Formats: sequence, structure tokens, C-alpha cells
Amino acid sequence: MADGPIDLRTDVAHPARMYDYFLGGKDFYDADRAAAEQALQNFPAVRVTARTNRDFMRHATRFLVGQGVRQFLDIGTGIPTEPNLHQVAQEGAPEARVVYVDNDPIVLAHARALLVSSDEGRTAYVQADASDPGAILAAPELTETLDLTQPVAVSLMALLHFVPGDVYEIVKALMEPLAPGSYLAMSHVTTDFDDGPEDPDGMMRLLQVYIDRGIPVRPRSRVEVSRFFDGLELLDPGVEVIHRWRNEGIEHPKGHDKQVSLWGAIGRKV
Repeated sequence: MADGPIDLRTDVAHPARMYDYFLGGKDFYDADRAAAEQALQNFPAVRVTARTNRDFMRHATRFLVGQGVRQFLDIGTGIPTEPNLHQVAQEGAPEARVVYVDNDPIVLAHARALLVSSDEGRTAYVQADASDPGAILAAPELTETLDLTQPVAVSLMALLHFVPGDVYEIVKALMEPLAPGSYLAMSHVTTDFDDGPEDPDGMMRLLQVYIDRGIPVRPRSRVEVSRFFDGLELLDPGVEVIHRWRNEGIEHPKGHDKQVSLWGAIGRKV
């Protein structure tokens, strides 16, 4: 936790605060509101996309608890929005331990909301950048909370398309030190459902709002998302639109997959 004042950079739009706006939250500023409203004009289904991604996080967490996972590493946590991952995990397994990681100062400002664990379990927060997996894994908050000799589920929800650099190496570096039986769960934006780069209803229209504001974003195809699971056992049904991935419990309005345009998958380290 920070001891001094936090520079929230309120004059610059930030993906986490825009996401909060789409979800109906209150932790955003004028720059975030303006960018989010432009996003809604360009891609009116963006609120459906955001809500469905949250549904998938909850769905994937419950699934992993059902597989016996009791330790979670959630990178790119975002502004706390109940239920948070630890609340979902500890509902099924009160002893579950969760470490949250984010680099947005506003998430740090609200991190105490992520630290209210069940008595049997534990939560911790690491202020770090997803592009530095070594710093994440070595953080005292993590090493004091998770036992890396036991399985850990790494959760990367709607994150990697915002991370510059060699994201495949980042994921590899996160998974390599983890025990067999660990999992990788992720969602990732795609333009696979766009009808070409000029599709007036396509996901690229949304992504352009971020790009125009200097926020790096990189959609990936189904094949590209599959590469994150090289060396892992990719669970059925493989890489699938998030509302179709073992979609028990996920409600989705009638419409095309274009409304969501997020691939999701879970893989297991053997």
C-alpha cells in the first residue's frame, strides 16, 4: 500500500477507469468519461462486452475452484467491482488465497476493498506491471500469501491486449515457476468477428478510441490466442467466445458473437 499521495493522472483516459464506467461504476474522471462515451458511440455493445467479461471471470473462477484450485494470481485486477475474484473463490472454498496485481494508481487507492478475506483464506495486493513477471513473482506480498510449490491459477482477464512487448514470453515466465496442476485462465479481445477493417459495427471501431488516446491495444486472432497455451493442456472446448466457454450460468442476450469479441480459454500445466 502506498504511504504518500497517489498521482491518479486524472487528465488522461485509462482502460481500467473506462471499464469501470462501462460497468456502471463511479471511479472515473472527465477524460475517462469522454473516452468511454466515444467508445459507446463507436461500438454500442461495449457494455455487453464488459459485463460478459466479468461473467466469464466469475464462471472461470468457480470452474477452477471445482478443479481443486485454492490459490489464485489475478493480474490486471482493475477497480474493485463486487463480486471480486476472491469473493467468488472463497464462496466455494473459504480457504482460498488470492493475490491481486495491477499498475493503475487508482486500483491501489481502492485496494483495501480487495483485502477483506474470509477468516480461513487470505488476500494480498501487489502494485506491479504485468510486463515484469519476475517482479510479480518475487513480491513479498505474493511469496507470503501463495505457496508456489502447490497449484496456482493465473487469471489474465481482458489484459494482454493492453500489454506491449512480447506477451508470449511474459505468460511463459509467469507459468514456468508454477507447480504442475496450475492453470492459466484468460480472455482476450479479437477482431475475428469484424467484417473487414472498415466494418462500421466492428470491434476495431472500439479499439480505435483507445489507440487515438495513446493507449496501446492489440487484438489477436483465435490462432494467436491459442499460442498462449503452448506447453499447457488446453481444456475443452479450447479457445472459444467467452459466453460460449462451458457457458453454464453465463447469460448473454441474443445477438452475434461480435457483441462480445473476446476469446476465452483455460489451460492446465501438466
